[in-house]
Amino acid sequence: MKAMILAAGRGERLRPITDTCPKPLVKVGGKELLVWHIEKLKQVGITDILINSAYLSEKIVDFIGDGSKFGVKVTHSVEGASGLETAGGIIKALPFFEGKDFLVVNGDTFIDADYKQFLEPLETEYLARLYLVDNPPHNQKGDFKIEDGKCYRGSDYTFSGTAVYKTKAFLNMPIEKKPLLPLFLKWSQIHELSAKPLCGKWFDVGTIERLNQVNSYIQNLN
Repeated sequence: MKAMILAAGRGERLRPITDTCPKPLVKVGGKELLVWHIEKLKQVGITDILINSAYLSEKIVDFIGDGSKFGVKVTHSVEGASGLETAGGIIKALPFFEGKDFLVVNGDTFIDADYKQFLEPLETEYLARLYLVDNPPHNQKGDFKIEDGKCYRGSDYTFSGTAVYKTKAFLNMPIEKKPLLPLFLKWSQIHELSAKPLCGKWFDVGTIERLNQVNSYIQNLN
């Protein structure tokens, strides 16, 4: 399986850090968020990775390079300063996956978990499988619920940003700014969206406060 790390976010709520550093290169526990993901993907055998970028993309490309210093192969998809949003970024990168199912991880999250759980084959009747987490304090209303393995709009869980997709889910879509949520709702309505709870600890590193929480969590692990 190939993987994509979404790394095109601006990170407004992490300013002033993100004035000069793209959000996925912000360090937690002394290591860049992107590097945490790359290392965990490598541990489960995913070594062919695409990283999209927009804001300060040159810093991501220069730092990660071809991935060889991390023992993986990295392909970069640079979208331009304004970015293409989540679905748009995936659509632009679609040829990279060669028609096969693929994993997408949000670059501005920290996941203390075994990424092996993401390798489970996607059932033929679904276009995607979302990995959901308990609602964090900043999203108490939640995003989705799970019924018999299928995913619907609801308040039980929050989307982690990690999901497995079929390439056909995005086929023939134009490369343009497009968020994922409208697609999720469309797939849900036709019962072709599945979900599972993510097994592990998950953090969205979206604000200075949450960045400090992740650093405290990692420090307490040592």
